[in-house]
Amino acid sequence: MKSYIVGNWKMNFTVGEASVYLHKLMQKLRTMREIEVIVAPSFVALQPLSLQLDRKKLRLAAQAGNPHDFGAYTGEVSYTQLRGIVDYGIVGHSERRQLFHETDKDIRAAVAAALRNQIAPILCIGETETEHTFGETKSVLRDQLIGGLSEVSTEDLEKILIAYEPVWAISTTTGTHLAAPDEVSEVIQYLRRTLRETYGEVAAKIPLLYGGSVNPSNAGAYLTIPDVNGLLVGGASLVAEKFISIIDTAKKVKD
Repeated sequence: MKSYIVGNWKMNFTVGEASVYLHKLMQKLRTMREIEVIVAPSFVALQPLSLQLDRKKLRLAAQAGNPHDFGAYTGEVSYTQLRGIVDYGIVGHSERRQLFHETDKDIRAAVAAALRNQIAPILCIGETETEHTFGETKSVLRDQLIGGLSEVSTEDLEKILIAYEPVWAISTTTGTHLAAPDEVSEVIQYLRRTLRETYGEVAAKIPLLYGGSVNPSNAGAYLTIPDVNGLLVGGASLVAEKFISIIDTAKKVKD
């Protein structure tokens, strides 16, 4: 199975800055069969960057999308409008769930919308600090996982990526809230087992990614966890040297 390194730029970079950064990345990247590098810029940068990038080296993802194809939804962008511009779409990121109140219903509709527009969803799941503290991690993740995939056909399951991002470990500035590799391993094995029990053999084809304050120092520890098929990177993806270092680590682990 391929490894996936996804850089979520969130609400950073102007269009010009994004273009300069993408050019810098492509100069440093080489074509790799076993590693897919994906970046998720802001909506305004997606179309111009889609004309600039070399798809043999890099793919684009949307950070979100409206599940309706068209309609009176002022300020929204649909997956139908993103079709042909991006190859992937991040769905259900914790910031979308918490800050913009996206519900489980919204998220499963978005997964279905991305798929019908030939965009591969990167479904994000993760528990809050309170849920983690009270031992609710597995039940929360199961609900988010099965709920997010409930409208997906068996044939489409292998087009989906799952990203485990514990909310309590995102954007930490100290090591006190970093998820330990053994904690991540336990959750990843639980997710793989849940997928297998629910969907059968196709579960083995669904990539599982980890995200949560990933940086060049800890990327190797997470990538060597059995069944971790890649990383969803936040802040470190905004610095070319750090992001390239993480990609290089993924290449070494894969080799």
